[in-house]
Amino acid sequence: MNQKKAMLVVSFGTSYEETRNKTIGAIEKEIAEVYPDWEIRRAFTSGMILRVLKKRDGLHIDNVTEAMERLVKDGYDTVLIQPTHIINGDEYDKMVAEIQPYKEQFEKIKIGAPLLTSSQDYEEVIEGVMAQFPHLQSDEALVLMGHGTTHHTDAVYAALDYRFKAMGYTNVFVGTVEGYPDFEQVSNMVDVYHPKKVILMPFMVVAGDHAQNDMAGEEEDSWKTLFEQKGYKVECILKGLGEFQQIREQYRKHVADMLTEE
Repeated sequence: MNQKKAMLVVSFGTSYEETRNKTIGAIEKEIAEVYPDWEIRRAFTSGMILRVLKKRDGLHIDNVTEAMERLVKDGYDTVLIQPTHIINGDEYDKMVAEIQPYKEQFEKIKIGAPLLTSSQDYEEVIEGVMAQFPHLQSDEALVLMGHGTTHHTDAVYAALDYRFKAMGYTNVFVGTVEGYPDFEQVSNMVDVYHPKKVILMPFMVVAGDHAQNDMAGEEEDSWKTLFEQKGYKVECILKGLGEFQQIREQYRKHVADMLTEE
């Protein structure tokens, strides 16, 4: 008797359809192509985004609990859960907690790792990001805007900045909207480097609200405006990490890791 197998891809989510298709949708599509014998399902962890999508677009996407209930009801034996979260932070912890009550309902269930988990992940993600900037000039600074968190894994962003430098990318800087390093710390480091141009890009799976507004918006407190006020020429790249082939490959590696672990 064939086992019924499903992979649940869990994302924070976004209310921006275009970036959702290019990032989360692309990750799910590639996992489906590599594993055609598995049912691929989607869940979002952000209640706010789920409510916006339901009210504004009439679009229902399962939260983690709903997705797990559906998998039980549909009779799946083996379930793999792969998050598209970047760090092992609050959203990841919340997801794991919501999955726990269902662990006895399947013959086999595993949870995959977020993007930045192992030391090797850092190197491969950095290489994946820098593959997008083969012609980054020495008088340019690439500033990556992460989300940030009050969770202790906020330390990931400073560690990532350090790792960029250790790998020779001295003109790449990592900051966060809601954590550390914040804009002030990042802009101080950029000032010390003293480039002519600042290139801003989100270090987030999607180029959603934070990228569109906090990073690239015309408001007086957006990173674009603040860097322009310092006299820099600023270019904004509105692409989420999920648009990059090497980053999607990293998530697929984490799926493969689940399948090879006993």
